[in-house]
Amino acid sequence: MIGKLDPEDLAMVVSRTGAQDDDVLVGPAYGEDAAAIRVGDRTLVVSSDPLSLAHERLGTLAVSVACNDVAASGADPRWLTNVVFLPDDDRETLDAVTGQIDDAATDLGVAVVGGHSEYAPDLSRPMVSMTCMGLADEFVPTGGAEPGDRLVLTKGAGIEGTAILATDFRDEVGSAAKRGESFFGEISVVEDARILREYATAMHDPTEGGVVTGLLEMAEAAGVRLEIARDDVPVREVTRVLCDTMGVDPLRIFGSGALIAVVPEDSVDEVLGELRDAGITGAEIGRVVDGDGELALDGEVISEPSGDDLYDLWE
Repeated sequence: MIGKLDPEDLAMVVSRTGAQDDDVLVGPAYGEDAAAIRVGDRTLVVSSDPLSLAHERLGTLAVSVACNDVAASGADPRWLTNVVFLPDDDRETLDAVTGQIDDAATDLGVAVVGGHSEYAPDLSRPMVSMTCMGLADEFVPTGGAEPGDRLVLTKGAGIEGTAILATDFRDEVGSAAKRGESFFGEISVVEDARILREYATAMHDPTEGGVVTGLLEMAEAAGVRLEIARDDVPVREVTRVLCDTMGVDPLRIFGSGALIAVVPEDSVDEVLGELRDAGITGAEIGRVVDGDGELALDGEVISEPSGDDLYDLWE
């Protein structure tokens, strides 16, 4: 089995929270990718994420994915720690991965402040686990959606998945690989979040399982139903080409690079205008209604995560 724990196992994990601390404002919970900790009059936002499958840009993706979770919670990412595991004594790979981490963190203005590196012969591929921290004036949760709100998506579905398909499956996708590889430059949602956090009641960075899983996690965290139509979700042409070639659904592949935000209905036009002024594409993709933690996609009710379509390609 590859990927996230099923909801039952995850519930067991997040129930084990150690000592009580009144300064922990948001702790482990389904759908919440970051913790919120009171530090003086501000909030420290902390998130951790592992990455192992996108081997050509492992360090680049690891930095962006960790920073995205912090940004999607209303904070400016500032500090990173990284843990790097290598399957063998391969200095070339170590140099490549840590160089990617250094470059990506520098581009985002984030300092790498510590971590750990070691060789782990039982692994079949390198693995990086990043922890990102940042300060927020106001924490934005995953689970803040309320009936009547609207859903906004930046950039499009499957941005990260497109880049992975173009590199990990270069031979299979052929001439479209070069266009898809350029999507690595769009994985960060830090700027998207700086705009949306001024309006959003909830934000979420769709990673594993793509837009569908990201929306389901938001619905579950808020105890509402999210309703979307597939035709309203932006999917770029090269993403469609690569997904059709490999037989995967663009709404169900790694989705970093997009940001899902829940905003009041009367703010949608203003939000989309501000994104457009910043050179970021965005679209209204659906609405929030009364429900019990489910997603309705073209009327089909989804209440359980189904995993990421890319996993079958690696098996």
